[in-house]
Amino acid sequence: MKPQIFALITAAAWGIGGFFEKKGLNLGNIPPHVGITLRTAVALVILGAVSFPQWKTLGNAGGKVLMYMIIGGGVVAGAVGMLCFYYAIKGAPLTKIMPITFTSPLFGAFMGLAFGGESLTIRGGIGILLTVGGIILLTI
Repeated sequence: MKPQIFALITAAAWGIGGFFEKKGLNLGNIPPHVGITLRTAVALVILGAVSFPQWKTLGNAGGKVLMYMIIGGGVVAGAVGMLCFYYAIKGAPLTKIMPITFTSPLFGAFMGLAFGGESLTIRGGIGILLTVGGIILLTI
């Protein structure tokens, strides 16, 4: 399957999931940090089972690789990002929160440009400007 299809499925899963997460948080008056812990526990079980056959690859990865995964995925995106996301969706309408949270590709593009040796094309620059303009339009 093409990476763009996986990206579209990701967007759908995160958007639809955010709807159900907000409903659960508000209907049950669940604190955001409890909600994200429940979400993470369920994801851990499912992902642990799916990835089990490949766990042996971790032994060959090296400390630097594991550090990138742990800090980037576990701490920054997994804990800080998701915890803030849960507080945001509990406290405001999805129509205001989701466009802002989905500016994440802009931050990823910036990191790729600043630290990953990637280059910006005219088309990419226009896309970034259109994305920012759309987000501003949706949130004002």
